[in-house]
Amino acid sequence: MILCTAQISPCWQNPECTLTSIKTRIAEAVEYDASFISFPEQVITGWDPLDGKNFVQTESDEIVSVLCEYACDFSIGILGSYREKYQPHPRNTAIAIAPDGRILGRYSKMHLFSPGHEDQAYCPGEEIALFSYDGCRCGIAICYDLRFADLFRLYRDADVDLVMVPSAWPASRMRYFELFATARAAEFQMYVAGINTVGRTPVDLYSGGSLIAGPDGAVICRGSEVEELLFSDICPDLVAGIRESFPVHSDRRSEVYQNLS
Repeated sequence: MILCTAQISPCWQNPECTLTSIKTRIAEAVEYDASFISFPEQVITGWDPLDGKNFVQTESDEIVSVLCEYACDFSIGILGSYREKYQPHPRNTAIAIAPDGRILGRYSKMHLFSPGHEDQAYCPGEEIALFSYDGCRCGIAICYDLRFADLFRLYRDADVDLVMVPSAWPASRMRYFELFATARAAEFQMYVAGINTVGRTPVDLYSGGSLIAGPDGAVICRGSEVEELLFSDICPDLVAGIRESFPVHSDRRSEVYQNLS
């Protein structure tokens, strides 16, 4: 699976503009033989923890429909995210789309960023997302979720090879972005792809730094501070080999932990 992480800036509160930009990036990724492309958190509008009213849509509305059209037009898998209609507040949702336009999986951000009051404008998700693509078992997390190992343990228990993490991680805390991405990859012996945004929005300043960490925790590729596409070959056999040669997961003592807690 050739994964492209598309480190781009959103057109703030302008879905039509961003969708046009995304189309250009998808065409470029296809030229470099990518089979799947992932975009940052709420890339269509720009991430805003306090805006739970504008551009809130369902899967049948324009944003997801256009992404599905792009998947079909370019025969590529796409991970995009948007503000999903939900009650009493919307959800911060990422959606995986197959090259034929089918929805492969959907994930709503489970851990809302309370320091930015995201929990006041959005409802948290309560389910993980699992889907297969090109022989790779995939999962989805979103930005702040990186700080919560319990979520990634659920994906490890489900034998996931790759977790994609669309993000809007600010420049002021970038050292934690790499720290948590590499820690989750090493701890759970999986690929972790963090797709971050760039540029300044009314919310914060973002400096890119997207990265893909391998199942040994090593950084395979790392983005700069400008818009760019990163490419990496995701190899499920490498994940299986590392888990077999260093079976740390089987040494966990779940029953003891449960009793102690």
